[in-house]
Amino acid sequence: MAAETPAHYHTNTPWNEPGAEPYIRVENVTKKFGDFVAVNDVSLNVYRGELFSLLGGSGCGKTTLLRMLAGFEEPTSGKIYIDGVDMAGIPPYARPTNMMFQSYALFPHMTVEANVSFGLKQDKVPSAEINNRVRQILDMVQLTQFAKRKPHQLSGGQRQRVALARALVKAPKLLLLDEPLGALDKKLREATQFEIMNIQDKLGITFMVVTHDQEEAMTLSTRIGVMNQGQIVQIGTPQEIYEYPNTKQVADFIGSVNLFEGRIVEDESDHVLIDSPEAGGRIYVDHGISSAPGAKVWAALRPEKIQLVKGDRGEPYNCIKGTVKGIAYMGNLSVYLIALDSGKEVKVTMPNQVRAAEQMIGWDDRVTLTWHANSPVILLS
Repeated sequence: MAAETPAHYHTNTPWNEPGAEPYIRVENVTKKFGDFVAVNDVSLNVYRGELFSLLGGSGCGKTTLLRMLAGFEEPTSGKIYIDGVDMAGIPPYARPTNMMFQSYALFPHMTVEANVSFGLKQDKVPSAEINNRVRQILDMVQLTQFAKRKPHQLSGGQRQRVALARALVKAPKLLLLDEPLGALDKKLREATQFEIMNIQDKLGITFMVVTHDQEEAMTLSTRIGVMNQGQIVQIGTPQEIYEYPNTKQVADFIGSVNLFEGRIVEDESDHVLIDSPEAGGRIYVDHGISSAPGAKVWAALRPEKIQLVKGDRGEPYNCIKGTVKGIAYMGNLSVYLIALDSGKEVKVTMPNQVRAAEQMIGWDDRVTLTWHANSPVILLS
C-alpha cells in the first residue's frame, strides 16, 4: 500500500453542516464501577465516514467508552445511538460494529486466511462469498502472499494487518480500534498510520480509535476528542486542538508547550498585554479576550513558534533573555533548553536547515527569544 495520504482525505467536514445527522450519538453517558466513575456525563456526535480518535492518558475513560459502543459494557445512565438506533440492550454480535483489540487476539493455530475468514464462517456466509471477500481484503492490506502462514511466522506489522483485515472483512458500519498500533515500533507505527488512513478512505467505514499517542491521533484523525478524568474536555480537528487548546491541560497534553503565568494589564479588541514575571517581561497578543484587568491567565507558546538568536536584543514586548542549558540534536530539528533570567526553563525547537546547525548556538550561550504577536494562546484555566 502506498504510504501517502489520499488527496481528498479530511476534506469533508459534516460536523460543520447544520443539517448533518450524526452516525454515532452519545448522550449524557455515565459509567460507574462501584463508586468509581470511569465515564462522567459524556456527550459526543461522530459522523459517517469519520476517523475519530479518543485521546487521553491511562485511566481517563476512553477504552470504557469504546467498550460501551461495542456493547461489552452497558452505560450506568445515558443513551448511545448508532445510525439512529438506540443500542440499549443490544448485544455486541447484533450491533453494526466490529472491534480490533490492542492484543490483536489472533488464533495462533490458524493461518492468516483462516483467521480472516473466521467471522464470516460463524455467520454462515456462503463459501464462494467468503473466498471472494477474504481475497479482496488480503489484497487491500497486502497480505495475499502470506495467506497460508500462521501468526508466529509474521512480523508485528503483518499481524496488525491481519487483525485489521479480520475486522474489516465483515464490512461493519463502525470499526472500533483500541490502541491499534501500540505494539509496533516507531517507524512501523508511522507507516501503518498512513495505511489505515488509505484503507478507511477507500472503504468509507466510520472508524473510532482509542489512543494515548498524541502524534498518532494528530496523524490519523478527522477530529479528536481529548479525554481527562472520564470527561471529554475538547473536541476539534487536529489543527484546532493543537493551535487553539481550551485549557492548560489540553495544551500541555498535546505536543510540547511553554506556559507563562501572568496578569492582564490591557485587554482591548485588538490586543492583550500580559505582565509575566515568569517570562521576565510583557507578552503582547494581537487580539482581545474580554477578560477583566488584573485577571490571572497563562500564555501558551509552542516551542517551534519561538525565534532564537544569539546575544541580548531589546524589544518592549515578546522579547525575553536567557542562557542555553541543553541542546538535543534530533536530525531534522534541534531542541534547545533555555534557562530564562527569571529562572523559568523553556523549550525552543528550530529546524536544521543547514548541516551542523546545532553548533550555530552552543551550550551556555546568551540568547534572546522572540515570537510573533499571534503565536501565544491565552488560557484562563
